[in-house]
Amino acid sequence: MKLLRDLLPVLLFFAVYQFSGIYWATAAAIAVAVAQGVWTWMHERRIEPLPLATLVILLVFGSLTIALQDPIFVMWKPTLVNWLLAAAFIASHWLGERPLIERLMGQAVALPRPVWCRLNAAWSVFWFALGLLNLFVVYIGSGFYPAYQALRAATGTTGIDLAGCLSHYAGSTLALCEQAQRAESIWVNFKLFGLMGLTIAFVIAQAVYLARHLPDEPRGA
Repeated sequence: MKLLRDLLPVLLFFAVYQFSGIYWATAAAIAVAVAQGVWTWMHERRIEPLPLATLVILLVFGSLTIALQDPIFVMWKPTLVNWLLAAAFIASHWLGERPLIERLMGQAVALPRPVWCRLNAAWSVFWFALGLLNLFVVYIGSGFYPAYQALRAATGTTGIDLAGCLSHYAGSTLALCEQAQRAESIWVNFKLFGLMGLTIAFVIAQAVYLARHLPDEPRGA
């Protein structure tokens, strides 16, 4: 249930994007994330630091995307969140008695301290690499950034709604609009399926690693 709640802003972003474009999708994600934050505060009287920081990043960069009509801000959001997670895991190695991964899983699994430290380091590298991969998709893999910049130069405008530009332009400018829209769609699909798929794969790899280090169960007489 908690996993679905955490994924709801991402799923809603993806669903709204299919019909209304990235600006309405960003507004929908902000609305549901704020609603979740308010619900959590009303029921628990506190919000954990990482979810709160994630909400703040979405509010700031999502609002900039809507206000300036520039998708690049919301596209940076996954990178900043992943790098925030990486920083938290790295800092926990020196701050406090236990690394962050042990604090999250230590009640369910008993492992030697070196194993927890290796797992914590692996998650730190994973979150940092995931942030870099998101930027690679935005700027190089999907070709969004150069395509969007070319469209802005051709139209002489700084803010463009790619969901509606197909009906406003013709000729080479229309081709640029189509190219930017395809690139934007590639990133949106990567945000849902790519980032989620890689995270699930890493969790499975972690489970395999954990299984090798779990203590053997005592055999019955």
